[in-house]
Amino acid sequence: MALFAGLAAYPITPADADGVVDASALRGLVRRLVDAGVDSIGLLGSTGTYAYLTRAERLRAIEAAVGETAGRTPVMAGIGALRTDAAVALARDAKAAGAGAGLLAPVSYTPLTDEEVFAHYQTVAGESGLPICVYNNPSTTHFTFSPSLIQRLAAIPGIVAVKNPAPAKADVAARLADLRARVPTGFSLGYSVDAACAEAMVAGGDVWHSVLAGLCPELPLDICRAALAGNAALARRVNGRLQPIWDLFTRHGGLRVVYAAATFMGLSSARPPRPILPLDPVETSKVEEAFKAAGLI
Repeated sequence: MALFAGLAAYPITPADADGVVDASALRGLVRRLVDAGVDSIGLLGSTGTYAYLTRAERLRAIEAAVGETAGRTPVMAGIGALRTDAAVALARDAKAAGAGAGLLAPVSYTPLTDEEVFAHYQTVAGESGLPICVYNNPSTTHFTFSPSLIQRLAAIPGIVAVKNPAPAKADVAARLADLRARVPTGFSLGYSVDAACAEAMVAGGDVWHSVLAGLCPELPLDICRAALAGNAALARRVNGRLQPIWDLFTRHGGLRVVYAAATFMGLSSARPPRPILPLDPVETSKVEEAFKAAGLI
């Protein structure tokens, strides 16, 4: 298994109303992923609500997850923070706790320039010693990494991967080829936005960074394995079973959907951190129906 190839599963981070991580519940979620055979675990991603947790609670989460994997599955941990020095400290914590890499988003209140983002990544990679995955998530950070900026970042020692939102089916092959030509051999080109990731993997993406796989890894694994084996028809067929769930992700956001699912699956009773509210009973019922129809429960 490898950090930057195949299926990366992103679980929620169960925590109470005060933001204290439920380490036992988190270990249970991680155990499911390890047993299912995911290639890596993306801890403290956006679905893992990293931005809502203190430094101490993030460390608690990493220690719980890494301890549960017992070296069987590599862990990448979110290290995004408003300040560069804070991101460096979080990266050092993650490395000390056994994470194999850090997922770094350009979190900011003031809109950032390309040069500011470049300096931020250069500093975190250089001062932490932790391999860094660039997290391109414009919907939350309001910053978009251009191919030319990714090319510049990929030349920095210690920056080894990027997690991009998957483009539309018609664009994915051309954009992937363009980016592949810009980065060093071995630099991992990964994709998020679950609904579009089957096509990204069919086109030759290295990693599917999956929200759904953090809770129900089996069908995403089937899709990923089929795509990597060159069986596009099978990947698309299995992906079609999940379309009602992708529609719910689009309507509500994957985070709200998987929190609801974790509850009715009996995996966690945690609610999303406020001000995010859980889905109402009517929408939760729709989520449960979609999970049942897809054979996930």
